[in-house]
Amino acid sequence: MLRATEIKPDVYWVGGIDWTERNFHGYTTDRGSTYNAYLILDEHVTLIDTCKPQFADELLERISDVIDPARIDYVVSNHVEQDHSGAIPAIMAAAPNAKIVTSNPHGLKGLQAHYGTEYEYIPVKTGDTLCIGTRTLTFTSTVMVHWPDNMVTYDAHDKILFSNDAFGQHFASSKRFDDEVGLPEVLAQAKKYYANIVMPYSRHVTRALGVLGGLEFDMIAPSHGVIWRSHVAEILETYGKWSSLQPDEYAIVVYDSMWHTTEVMAQQILEAFIEAGIPARLFDLKVDHISDIMTEVLSARYIAVGSPTLNNGMMPTVASFLWYLKGLSPKGRIGIPFGSYGWGQNGPQEVAELLEKCGFTQDFGMLTHQWTEDEDSLEELHQAVLDGIKRVNEQ
Repeated sequence: MLRATEIKPDVYWVGGIDWTERNFHGYTTDRGSTYNAYLILDEHVTLIDTCKPQFADELLERISDVIDPARIDYVVSNHVEQDHSGAIPAIMAAAPNAKIVTSNPHGLKGLQAHYGTEYEYIPVKTGDTLCIGTRTLTFTSTVMVHWPDNMVTYDAHDKILFSNDAFGQHFASSKRFDDEVGLPEVLAQAKKYYANIVMPYSRHVTRALGVLGGLEFDMIAPSHGVIWRSHVAEILETYGKWSSLQPDEYAIVVYDSMWHTTEVMAQQILEAFIEAGIPARLFDLKVDHISDIMTEVLSARYIAVGSPTLNNGMMPTVASFLWYLKGLSPKGRIGIPFGSYGWGQNGPQEVAELLEKCGFTQDFGMLTHQWTEDEDSLEELHQAVLDGIKRVNEQ
């Protein structure tokens, strides 16, 4: 028998745990995920969100641990995406008299497109409330964090913010709370989640944080991962930093190589940053997944990307990384294109073009080498990076 977890008096976590999830829209989830749903027992029994369709039985079993699902009066759908709403048909079959609360207009349109118009919907906007007995729920639109329909639900009685995708982590655990797992682990998972899902919408996050700052809560219950109860202040402060997109004095060097020349160049660039006193990290696209690298992009001021020329262009692995990077749009970085070539510089040139499309400045120019490396050329490369760091810091 699957059990619900009481997170505050008469408020229960009833979600699903996806232990085997390893890829979420191209983002590696090596620790799995959870699809969190929350049940509130009041005069009107209310369910906050559901889960993926394949976890509907798990959701219903946990609800049944607390109450007959048929007694659910309201289903609050904070987000249309199916890892949040996918079990709505199963819930509505079990609770045919329930009404679905969703954002107006995008949530309403999205749910009706997915599940039809036969259910009774209550569309809400920022500031609207729903009295469920002792508690009154308040709804706030968080447009583009990270879809147009997103909203959060605030329970003032219990001081809980049901935060939807904000503050979440793709992280499966038998524990439900941040202090049961440990802050370093939760922050690491939250950072990867932010970098790969939320980062393109950082200005919307900043706006949402401003609105939510007026609410009093001591618990954040997100749609994925563990619940924040002991480190609420820390995650709010950290989200403020991440949403500013202000990088640290930190460099990452990302590359693929054919005959090791671009690899040796990457190592030399790394050593130059270290010599300059700037923390740096090396990523080989043959072994490092782009979503793991993107977690470091969130913090990095300098992003060096290298490719040799293959078939008159850059390596496919490098192209994949750069297109993914462009979509996540971390502005305010310094791009450093580099690479080796034989008879044509097309590989490094294409890297430079895509770094420009990412909105990065290229203060170091394009760093290239023809054919195989030698001591003199590597020393020139090393010095070129040191000179570039100096120029940047003198601006």
